[in-house]
Amino acid sequence: MITASDIFTISNQKQFEKIALKVFRFQYENNIPYHEFCNLLKTDVQKVKSIREIPFLPIQFFKTHAVVSNSNPIQETFTSSGTTGVFISKHLVTDRTLYEESYRSGFSQFYGGIQDYVVLALLPSYLEREGSSLIYMVEDLIQSSNHPESGFYLHDHEELIKKLIPLDASGQNVILIGVTYALLDLIEKEKLQLQNTIIMETGGMKGKRKEMIREELHEQLCAGFGVSSIHSEYGMTELLSQAYSLGDGIFECPSWMQVHIRDTQDALAYVKEGKTGGINVIDLANINSCSFIATQDLGKKYPNTTFEVLGRFDTSDIRGCNLMVV
Repeated sequence: MITASDIFTISNQKQFEKIALKVFRFQYENNIPYHEFCNLLKTDVQKVKSIREIPFLPIQFFKTHAVVSNSNPIQETFTSSGTTGVFISKHLVTDRTLYEESYRSGFSQFYGGIQDYVVLALLPSYLEREGSSLIYMVEDLIQSSNHPESGFYLHDHEELIKKLIPLDASGQNVILIGVTYALLDLIEKEKLQLQNTIIMETGGMKGKRKEMIREELHEQLCAGFGVSSIHSEYGMTELLSQAYSLGDGIFECPSWMQVHIRDTQDALAYVKEGKTGGINVIDLANINSCSFIATQDLGKKYPNTTFEVLGRFDTSDIRGCNLMVV
């Protein structure tokens, strides 16, 4: 039996592979849609000896099937934003503590203790609907920061600016996490010169603005906030873990999450480092759903295990967290 402790204490590649193979066999036996998908591929489970041989479930299955690996009660249902007439993804979570440990540990791995920050959130499109895993995470980070100034802002940009400027000037570490179009709206109200604030965009224009390439977007945000780099979060409804970029759009995963790049012409083959392909994600925190997901995102992987998100296979169904269309 794989435990949360096994997952969140992974410290090297050998350990990751060993646990990933255990999770694969567990999910093959207990996850009906994944079991059937592997059988359609004629996967001989006993012959799968490396993570490169594990089948990755197309992310669309979360729109049409109950992707769960146990029969425990559903504690939380996270949903994608979707659009009218489009099926939405549903991530059925049977143990919300796995999600909480994943994002808390992941944040700590990249940014240190949350209690060192004031967390300001500008996430109108997410706040205006139910079932957002991003809102669940940010709400918990706000509470865990244990700072009275932390909080959500919907459309009140003037109030946010009024709070942000003195906080930053006081030397307080601040994280402003926002959906892309709302951050652009904010700097159109007022140009800022911030010294102690991290600007973290979660991607996506939500139909409010024209999509932009990352370089142009980050250039505008840097100029508007007076900062040297823009941080980004890469996550999605179907995952319980997030990768973070500390600048330049280059993402790193926590130790229990990995990205591999598949061939766009052959979904069962991989491309070399530095080549563009489809992003496959291994998220071991997804032990109770599916840890091996073939996303619709395009990207590149680099020799130091970092990766870049370049766009999507299909831009007609733009999903929330961190989409940059090129």
